[in-house]
Amino acid sequence: MSNPLARLFPRLVDRRSSVEAITPRRTFQDVVLPPVTRRLLDDALTQVHSYELIFTRWGLGERHPTGTALAFNFAGPSGTGKTICAEAIAHALGKRLLLVRYSEMESMWFGETPKNVAAVFRLAEEEDAVLFFDEADAIASSRSTDVSHGQQREANTVVNVLLQELERFDGVVIFATNLAANFDPAFERRIRTHVLFELPGVDERERIWEVQLHRRTPVAEDVSFRDLAEAYAVSGGDIRNAVLRAALAAAAEPGPDDGKRIHQHHFVRAMEDVLAGKRVMTQSIIEPNVELRRTAEAVAQILPLLAQMQARTLISVAVAGAALLTAMTALILLLS
Repeated sequence: MSNPLARLFPRLVDRRSSVEAITPRRTFQDVVLPPVTRRLLDDALTQVHSYELIFTRWGLGERHPTGTALAFNFAGPSGTGKTICAEAIAHALGKRLLLVRYSEMESMWFGETPKNVAAVFRLAEEEDAVLFFDEADAIASSRSTDVSHGQQREANTVVNVLLQELERFDGVVIFATNLAANFDPAFERRIRTHVLFELPGVDERERIWEVQLHRRTPVAEDVSFRDLAEAYAVSGGDIRNAVLRAALAAAAEPGPDDGKRIHQHHFVRAMEDVLAGKRVMTQSIIEPNVELRRTAEAVAQILPLLAQMQARTLISVAVAGAALLTAMTALILLLS
């Protein structure tokens, strides 16, 4: 991997490179996808391969000189294969993949982000590379109508620049997100194909467990990938992490290396650890359910007191009203 922005911004680029030029090695053979997702990806590739025919030989490039970018939106949960498929498309086209980490680009060069977004497109043109925006909802989010703050104005400018670049770019751009609902509506007509990456089904999960292992990986006879696939409805990324954890656990057991095997209990324990880790990442300081229960209990205790106070208040008002009426009646009789 290299950092091609170094020659564009030599003073600003550090080791936390926001753009990586990747020579793709992974193909569609390295990812297991549901049939519908695979069909949409095949359609996307067909569009790329037919680009020259449609826009050059058929003349539509002269009729439609702008908006010819082949922009694809890969949407779905983390770990479902979006990045691998972006690399696989670049591999199929024989091009390099420019991976853009927008969050780092923004944090490093606040105030210069719109210029840098435009520079990324120029770079993709120069290198004839596939442009891949990871976590694209950060760059393509809906524009704000409140521009009272400088940060909001810049975010709107970034979206405007991105839309303009898509209009003039004639290459392949892939956006990946797990928050597609946050996209600005203007991107809808500029994206050719939306590909939904869903969590794999049982059959896909069983195959993913298998392909994560090498032919030299020592797997015990008690291992059942089907049982694992049926027991855990997880993503391919989760399965990958579990396989590596299981291998580490098996390798750490005592005894000669030649006799070590990865057993079913290694995979089960590893997956449980992966799921436990995900639960930790979603924890908050105050458990929401506990807090809600405590609030409900407090309200239940207060309501009777409020009812009593309300009743006493009404009685007091009534007594006071009666006393006032009596006093006024006596005053009228006295004056008469």
